[in-house]
Amino acid sequence: MAAVANTIDAALQSSEPLGRQDQTLLLFARLMEGGQEDEETVKDLGRLTKLLNDDVEASKTDPPSITSVIDGDCVDTIVCYLDMRQPDIVRGHATLCTSAYLRAAGEDGNRKLANFFHDRIRRGTYDDYIVGFCVAASIFPIVPDLTSEMFLTEGFLPSLGPLMRRKWKSRKVETACLEMLNAACMHAACREAIQKYCTEWLEEVVDQDPEDVLREMYTADPDMQMQEGSILMRRHSEQVQNLAAVVLAKLRAVQPVRPPADPSGSRIQPATTSVEDLSKMFTKMLLKKPEHSAQASIEGLAYASLQSKIKENLSKDEEVLKSIVKTLAAAPPKSPLTYGALSIFVNLTVYQPTLSEEEKRMSQLKAYANAGGKLQSDPLNDNDHVTERCKRVFEAGIVPVLVSHSKNGSLASLSLIISIIYSLSTTPALRGQLAQQGAVRLLIAAWTALPETESKARRTAAQALARILISTNPAHVFGGTRPTPQSTAIRPLASILSPDAAADTHDLLPTFEALMALTNLASTDDETRRNITRTAWADIEDLLLSSNARITTAAVELVCNIVQSPAEAISLYGDGTPQAQNRLHVLVALADAEDVATRSAAGGGLASLTGHEAVVRGIVARERGVEVVLSLCAEDREDLRHRGAVVVYNMVTAEGETGKLAREKLRAAAGVEVLMECAKKSRTAEVVEVTVQALKTLLEQT
Repeated sequence: MAAVANTIDAALQSSEPLGRQDQTLLLFARLMEGGQEDEETVKDLGRLTKLLNDDVEASKTDPPSITSVIDGDCVDTIVCYLDMRQPDIVRGHATLCTSAYLRAAGEDGNRKLANFFHDRIRRGTYDDYIVGFCVAASIFPIVPDLTSEMFLTEGFLPSLGPLMRRKWKSRKVETACLEMLNAACMHAACREAIQKYCTEWLEEVVDQDPEDVLREMYTADPDMQMQEGSILMRRHSEQVQNLAAVVLAKLRAVQPVRPPADPSGSRIQPATTSVEDLSKMFTKMLLKKPEHSAQASIEGLAYASLQSKIKENLSKDEEVLKSIVKTLAAAPPKSPLTYGALSIFVNLTVYQPTLSEEEKRMSQLKAYANAGGKLQSDPLNDNDHVTERCKRVFEAGIVPVLVSHSKNGSLASLSLIISIIYSLSTTPALRGQLAQQGAVRLLIAAWTALPETESKARRTAAQALARILISTNPAHVFGGTRPTPQSTAIRPLASILSPDAAADTHDLLPTFEALMALTNLASTDDETRRNITRTAWADIEDLLLSSNARITTAAVELVCNIVQSPAEAISLYGDGTPQAQNRLHVLVALADAEDVATRSAAGGGLASLTGHEAVVRGIVARERGVEVVLSLCAEDREDLRHRGAVVVYNMVTAEGETGKLAREKLRAAAGVEVLMECAKKSRTAEVVEVTVQALKTLLEQT
């Protein structure tokens, strides 16, 4: 055997290059020979996978395809390495190799694989069952259409019941069978068939009572010697029960819509294992033997927690929550265990989508059509219940674990992590603590790492970031020795200023929250204001003219903070260009808007800008510019009068011809009378003082 392997090695490494078909045959010869170390087997499977991947293109210029030399025996060799009795590393490489073969071989590969499966099942030995079931479980995610066709072959599913009910149990056969069913639940038609043919015996496996096994054995032979081995051979193992429970959970969690039962029917419905029962079983397994049952428990709970009652029960069980967090912390990156645990937390924390009025009407119509009655929402999924669940999940210590997993996880896991943080950030009371525990850094890194094709996850990350930055002091998040500079938050926030082009409806909440977060950042320093202007000004300027008053107000408030930087104020509003004049025209118009909050924000912007002579000239030159400013001084609200008085003071104290012209225009527009009335109405010393100073200057200077 060693001699054969050495000969093949020498051939593969020969100085004379072998053709692709020859290399393929030599690799199959070694894989068929067997007896190699796992490392060598993995290496050969890797070489074969590369040949198959390259063959798709290579066969176009150098036919024929290497699949022409791969017969049924060769396929048998590859897929037998998918056997559950093989080491995980070998099974992993065999999965990649099988996938590459099916892609290269097309229909011929599908036919050979189907023949292999049917042949193994037809033989019916325990060994054949194990291999056949393992192959089906492994290739289901790769070629679901082919595998489901094999799976739904007439007579196959009904034959599993007698196999699982045999007196003498084979744990490996049962485990392989249940892993196949578990994988098949991803396919709707297969799930329906499992529901029809397998539910009864699955429940028997889950509900097995060890005492019943002993009683049956004693009844059959009262004189037999009860030996532990014989008992175990007649009893489903705990692992098998766990797997059966996971399959049942998937069936229960995704139930098909069925017509209501005939009320006149008298048939008694058999008792079934409820999702609540299964959930209790999973949590018990997780707490009792986490090292042995974590995978099955977590996968089962990931499906069971789709139901609101299970969500509520899990979130209220502090011990279970912390156990799931601990399991997630110890789970390898990019593993099914990681994905399952993250899915549980997504289910616990997800809020129901906010529906537009049109969507609400459509839902109501569907409810009448399906049930002939009023649409009833689940109270356990309302915002109050979800908020409480989010608080409990946060208190279980989830955030540091999410931060850790975000550094090495897959794109799928990263998307789930973002969804969890997004839900937690909905609660304002948690935002400061989220920032302290690293959520801001996580979200910025995730937004940067995700490709542009993952637009939904990127927008979700950016919106979660916006929510946290609205409610926290930027100096506490980015200041000091923290490694994340403040500027890194600007691009993610700017990316959601425009509505999502792919969405059916334009949700303005992300836009509003991004504006608020940028406003908070713009309150810090001139460098940040400059970066915001450079990155997002075009969008900000468009939003000043939004038809939504709250968006307009938020955009004006952001502008108000940006122009606190003298350089930005001059470049945007005071350089004398037509663009600057037009921007000033818009801001003055907004100071006269119908919405009070918009007038207030625009007045604040003008109070900052009129410290620059060019802006004063622009207001004076604009038709009704002076009248709009004086109308702020005549407002009923003190804060608006304060803004107006500051603008007037800045205008009357401007130097040179600009100040003289401003004073003339203000006097002509009854500015003296307006200021006198403003001083009388105001109660705050600061407002009275600036009004009196403006009035004094207007009266004393020509």
